[in-house]
Formats: sequence, structure tokens, C-alpha cells
Amino acid sequence: MVFDAGQIERDPFDLPPDHRAGFVAVVGRPNVGKSTLINALLGQKIAIVSPRPQTTRNRLLGILTQPGRQIVFFDTPGIHAPLHKLGEVMVATARAALPDADVVVWVADITAPPNDEDREVAALVSGVGPSTAQVLALNKCDRLAEGEQRRERAAAYGALAPRARAHFVSALDGGGLDALVDDIASLLPFGPPFYPEDQVTDQQVRFMAGELVREQVLLNLRDEVPHSIAVFVNEFAEREEGITYISAVVFVERDSQKSIVLGREGAMIKRIGQAARQQIEELLEARVYLDLWVKVRPRWRKNEEELRRLGYALPKTRAVKGGAPGHRGKRRP
Repeated sequence: MVFDAGQIERDPFDLPPDHRAGFVAVVGRPNVGKSTLINALLGQKIAIVSPRPQTTRNRLLGILTQPGRQIVFFDTPGIHAPLHKLGEVMVATARAALPDADVVVWVADITAPPNDEDREVAALVSGVGPSTAQVLALNKCDRLAEGEQRRERAAAYGALAPRARAHFVSALDGGGLDALVDDIASLLPFGPPFYPEDQVTDQQVRFMAGELVREQVLLNLRDEVPHSIAVFVNEFAEREEGITYISAVVFVERDSQKSIVLGREGAMIKRIGQAARQQIEELLEARVYLDLWVKVRPRWRKNEEELRRLGYALPKTRAVKGGAPGHRGKRRP
């Protein structure tokens, strides 16, 4: 079943004339807190997070519906200098979100001065057309006290995107988020919502389950191993007694990586599976049997065909407003 704006069970004539709805691309270099910010704005988790850069690999959609407005966020991979085909796809995916946006939000880490990657992001943001509004979210303000250094950092980032309206925010403790949302909403066009009010993402739970497994790999393993891993869910089915059975394969590039992921006598993959299962059960609000396998797929990050097979491909068309139904969750008050 496919939803479009006309299928939403709401009479557009019942909406106030000043109702706003639109698309917002959230961009930035790796590890500045884009996914944490979107999860905080939605009041629930749709994107995995970890201390490692380049955690987000796909463009994810998060839907915030509040009285009088619906904001559709695009969470994008961090913009960086790619080292392989997967990196190229990630950067191109982030860039491709900009033409679809009514507003572009550049997330910057105010605890550090702008670097070359920040300047690259700023150039992209500044390059959007005049009809696309710009917002600068100076994140991690909870880690930098008010004072001269904060003002200097804000000025340095602001100089790179002079059209952007700046906000001090903390995705971690929620500081400044209400003001950020209000400002973003004020920049959206007038119109009806694109999605049902209880829908929080367009991602299917099958995809989200695979991402939660990958998140635990990122959190439990070190060095280069986590970045060499892809997770593919090959079976997702409800079985008797209310249990959801999920079978997933953790792909690595080398035999040595497979040994690390498995751990001694399978201890590591067991730890990853137990933690991921708990997260998936919270998502589904149901009991889960998670069956994990580890297989070697050499050099998959450098192989375009392998990337497509594993779900890493550029969007071929612009965003479909009111597209396929995804996960529904609790509305943020």
C-alpha cells in the first residue's frame, strides 16, 4: 500500500489556513550529532548513533507532526573525503538531499573550530537556491560554557554561511531545541501534511532492525572493523506465540574480521545479538528471536554491485512526498 497526500485521513479544509508542512535536509560533517539531534527532535529513536564518525550511511526520513505543522527531516550521512565507493555513495546521498529541501539545517560542533570538512559543508549550504532557507544549528553547547570562546566559534561558523539563522542547541540535553523547531517551522511553506500524523519515519522495521544490529557492532568493536561491516536482514517473520523471527547476516571483508566479530567461542556475536535484540523488542513492542550469522564478502565497500545488493545506492528520483508507509510510533508531545 502506498500513501500520498490525498490518502491521509484528514480533510484539508479542516486544517487551519496557516498550517505549514515541508522538507528539511539536516547536513554536516561526520560526528557532529545530526542523528542524535533528529532523534531528540522526534522524541524517539529512528537513527542509530555511536561515537564513531560515518555511522549514518543512508538518507533517513523522520516526521515531526505537531499542531499546525509537519516537519519532514532528512538525516544524511556526514560529508567527508571518501576513501572508497561506499564513501562516495554516502557523500553523494547527502548532497542529493539538498534539492528536495525547503530548509537546510547545517549542524556544526561548536566545541571545535571549523575545519576543511565544515567549510565544504558550508559551501554546499551557501550554494542552495534563494528559495531554500538556511539554518545553522550550533550543537554540543552543553560542552562549551557561554563566554568569549563560544561567541568566537559562533562567529566563525556564521561567517561561512551568512544567510543562515543561527541557534545554540544541545541534542544531548535538549537545550534550544524548541526554539530551533519553531524557527524551522516558520520557514516552511503553507500546506497540508504529507504523512499521517502517527507516522515517524518512512523506513520499514526490517531496515531499522538491521541498523540496530549494526549499531551494536559499532559500539562493541574497535579500529577499522566496524566500518567494514554491513548488515543484511534476510528473514523477518511473525511466528507462533507472538514471537518475531529475524535472521540477519553480518558481512565483513576479511577472515580476520570475521574472527573478531565472532569473538572467542562466539562471545562477541552473542553480546552484539543480545543488545540488538533488546533494542529491536523496544521498537516492535514484541518478543524477538534474533539469529545472526557472520560471512565474508571481500572488498564489498569498493564494489558498486555489492553496494547495491546491500542497499547502498543513490536515490534515483527526488523525494516522494507521502511515500511508502513506514514505522509508526508515539507522537512527541
